[in-house]
Amino acid sequence: MLQSIRSASKHWLGKIVLSVIFAFLIAGVAIFGVEEFFRGGSSTTVATVGKTPISAEEVRTAYQNQLQRYQAQLKRTLTPEQARAIGLERQVLSQLVTEAALDQKTTDLGLAVSDAAVLRAIQDEPSFKGANGSFDRTLFYQTLQRAGLNEALFVREQRSVIARLQLADAIVADLPVPQAMREAVHRYSTERRGATVLTLAPTVAGEIAAPTDEALTSYYDSNKAAFRAPEYRTLNLLVLEADALAKPDAVSESDARTAYEANKGRFGKPERRTIQQISFPDEAAAEEARAKIESGAEPFEAVAAARGLDPKQLELGTLAKSELFDPAVGDAAFALEQGTVSRPVKGRFGTVLLRVTGIEPGSVKPFEEVAGEVRQEVALRRAREGLDKVQDAIEDARASAKPLAEIAQERGLPLVAIASVDSRGLDPAGNPVEGIPDKDTTLPAAFRADVGNDTEALRTKDGGSIWYDVVKVTPSREKPLDEVRDEAVKGWTKAEIEKRLVAKSRELAERLDKGEAVEAVAQEAGVTAKAVTDLGRNQSRDELPSEVIERIFVTPVGKAASAPAGEGRAVFKVTAATMPAFVPGTPTDTQLVNSLRTALADDVLGQFIAEVQKSAGVNVNQAAFRRALGGEY
Repeated sequence: MLQSIRSASKHWLGKIVLSVIFAFLIAGVAIFGVEEFFRGGSSTTVATVGKTPISAEEVRTAYQNQLQRYQAQLKRTLTPEQARAIGLERQVLSQLVTEAALDQKTTDLGLAVSDAAVLRAIQDEPSFKGANGSFDRTLFYQTLQRAGLNEALFVREQRSVIARLQLADAIVADLPVPQAMREAVHRYSTERRGATVLTLAPTVAGEIAAPTDEALTSYYDSNKAAFRAPEYRTLNLLVLEADALAKPDAVSESDARTAYEANKGRFGKPERRTIQQISFPDEAAAEEARAKIESGAEPFEAVAAARGLDPKQLELGTLAKSELFDPAVGDAAFALEQGTVSRPVKGRFGTVLLRVTGIEPGSVKPFEEVAGEVRQEVALRRAREGLDKVQDAIEDARASAKPLAEIAQERGLPLVAIASVDSRGLDPAGNPVEGIPDKDTTLPAAFRADVGNDTEALRTKDGGSIWYDVVKVTPSREKPLDEVRDEAVKGWTKAEIEKRLVAKSRELAERLDKGEAVEAVAQEAGVTAKAVTDLGRNQSRDELPSEVIERIFVTPVGKAASAPAGEGRAVFKVTAATMPAFVPGTPTDTQLVNSLRTALADDVLGQFIAEVQKSAGVNVNQAAFRRALGGEY
């Protein structure tokens, strides 16, 4: 389904459909929770849901779209290995199977969407409306072109979306929301509590003497896992990227000048022109209008007004040639003299007349000023072209069991030697190890391998490779007490303070429950009592952490209890609990009904989609799926 159509949908039910689809996408229920059959073959159909096929082209398009969305969110390029690690291919196939299941059900039920309904939906889409608020056909085609779509595909997808919404509407429209549910949510969200709080700082525990050898040994024996040294590995890494192969000094001046001339516009400010455009239904109408303008019978603006264009729509903007979407329009506009009108131009979206009302001359830096930059770019391009050849040579050397250190020396490439690193990227002193390329990918791979393994190269985001050798493995071990004595003393002291605070807080809470005055108990304990009111659930207030507030809400009014509060503890007595009365039909209740109805509809629709897939039957061709993704699955 088109992402742009999804985003454009403002219908609350459409949002539910999409949220359910993405819930299946993430959980994998859409495919992997139902019966599936994997088979080989050369078919281009990746899967079928009932009689509805999912083609390899649909899979490729959906995969690339989803990959681009992830990369935009993460603001980094994902390698095929990283995409596999997050289950991207499973998510995409789950999404497509869910949509196919809904399409199959609409077909089974005979649901159909009229041409008029599709046309109305397209014309009502805000993305296709011009400055005057009406549907703009030129904008429509430009948007489709940028998305790599044609009109037929867009209309077909829009028709499918509308049919799915009709089906969902029939299933979940006007779901009742029980009053008992609304009352329970009301009580939970509106209850407010008050309490008197005594905060016990670590100093309340008193002076903690040094532990005896027996006590320290006992603590160490009970917490050995906390003092265990992780596994460390010694690694050799060979990173091959175009930057490492680029040799700017080897680029001749002749080659550099040729590259400069071919891309001169990049080394300065390009010429920009202010361009006006009037669209016509055909060339004859455009030529007739041009004749009127040239003869002086009608000015350019009058012809535009007769075509229903206001001044804002008349002007394309002040643009460089490279910024113009239509090459034909660009060529014509940048061949005009200022103030003149073009002959009819047959562009991608119809016939137009152009006029240039302003020209901002461009400027280009001389070759001598950018020679170093040009040589670097030429060297990088050559290096990228030769990257595969070097990669193959390294792979051949690896196949002959050569270690990376020897390969790096032979080919003049830098070797990254990591003396000792754990799976978190830290050295034995606990400091981050610098110089590990693409650490999130390299370290997990290195810790899955073993000494002497024939490891597979990892791909970098720039198309290079990372080879790695595990030189040595230092197993995880228990550190003896003598090695971690200082750490063990700190741990024992902290545990002793906590034990004393727990005992003290229990004692104070028991005294409060027996009816002693809070002020008297606080004064005797050497702390200050503080009254807090209007506490809400899951909200930190007055330096009270959420753990304390959560405990206050599960403690009966008039009772005392305690909870951890940072490095200390808080002892409290609940003094009040209030909540406004539940009144059906109020604006707050209406808002709650709408929210709960959406949640209920989400659940119902999710169950329906799962049942549709189960009854229709899902068949997946694993071999075709792998081919559709170029063998990256």
